[in-house]
Amino acid sequence: MAKKDYYEVLGIEKGASDEEIKKAFRKAALKYHPDRNPDDKEAEEKFKEVNEAYQVLSDSQKRSQYDQFGTTDFNGADGGYGGFGGFDFSDMGGFSDIFDSFFGGGFSSSRRRNGPQKGNDLEYDVTLTFEEAVFGVEKEILITKNEKCEKCNGTGAKSGTSPVTCDKCGGSGQVKVQRNTPLGSFVSVTTCDKCGGSGKIIKEKCAHCFGKGSIRKKKKIKVNIPAGVDNGNILPIRGQGEPGVNGGPAGDLYVNIRVRPHATFKRDGSNIHIDAHISFGKAVLGAEIKVPTVDGSVKYKVPSGTQSGTVFRLKGKGIPRVNSNGRGDQYVKVIVDVPKKLNDDQKRALIQFMEISGEKVEDEKKQSFMDKIKQSFK
Repeated sequence: MAKKDYYEVLGIEKGASDEEIKKAFRKAALKYHPDRNPDDKEAEEKFKEVNEAYQVLSDSQKRSQYDQFGTTDFNGADGGYGGFGGFDFSDMGGFSDIFDSFFGGGFSSSRRRNGPQKGNDLEYDVTLTFEEAVFGVEKEILITKNEKCEKCNGTGAKSGTSPVTCDKCGGSGQVKVQRNTPLGSFVSVTTCDKCGGSGKIIKEKCAHCFGKGSIRKKKKIKVNIPAGVDNGNILPIRGQGEPGVNGGPAGDLYVNIRVRPHATFKRDGSNIHIDAHISFGKAVLGAEIKVPTVDGSVKYKVPSGTQSGTVFRLKGKGIPRVNSNGRGDQYVKVIVDVPKKLNDDQKRALIQFMEISGEKVEDEKKQSFMDKIKQSFK
């Protein structure tokens, strides 16, 4: 093994960081672990190589020596570690969590379970109208969550009693187990099966929560949604999640914002876009029109000769920026409506306008008659 490239074994570059080394090792260790590859001698050898490479590259002094001389002088002529006998993974920090799934739990998870833990977070979807999202609104929502049992004050024990220290794990919530494998003897730390990792035993359970320390309740919560929120925004409500464990803080409630689309207004960030339809005559002569905004209709003077597709801006008529005094703008796109049908008076007036403008106007009826004559000669 001494002649093999440890970096190649882990599939990393020579200048890899400590985090990259650890990540590569975890991936390879899980891939070649004997429990996942029973009776596979090749996988067993690979597992040994991966572990040996990690032991060298994860130690700054050993790694430096290996980078300089291409070898290390540890416990044996072959530069290896002489097998895995006697390893106690409970004392190897982050290394132990890799083996949790193979040896029935880990030291770190058991240790965390016995200490204060933050409660689980909750999610809730709130649907708003376009106007509610623009100006903000107070909503009262109803959620179902666990609440600390008032009868036992969250201990889970009958009133007047208290949980006692587990006699199997001594209150640590974990027990050491030695297992013999083809690679040697492993000592792993598992969750105590008597207390479930809490380190406490409840002899007489609370009749109200049945020893859980919490009960399921429906709770009304008022949520102040600020002006300017958009579809997909998430509003955190601190401390309104599930209650903590072993004195830990409560989790948080995350409110997911959903906004219904509006028939007239189209949102683009803090700006609003709308289409304003005007007649051909107003576009030519100019006119004062009413433009709808989220604050109500406003008057706007469309200048004469305005072309279809022209966009004008109403400053400050857009959407408020969240937690800010600023607002976006409203952009109005002018659409000139061309009439599809004209009565005789309208047609005569338009023809007169075209003639005055120097355009040649052909009589459709005469043209149609001449076309028929020409067609008859053919």
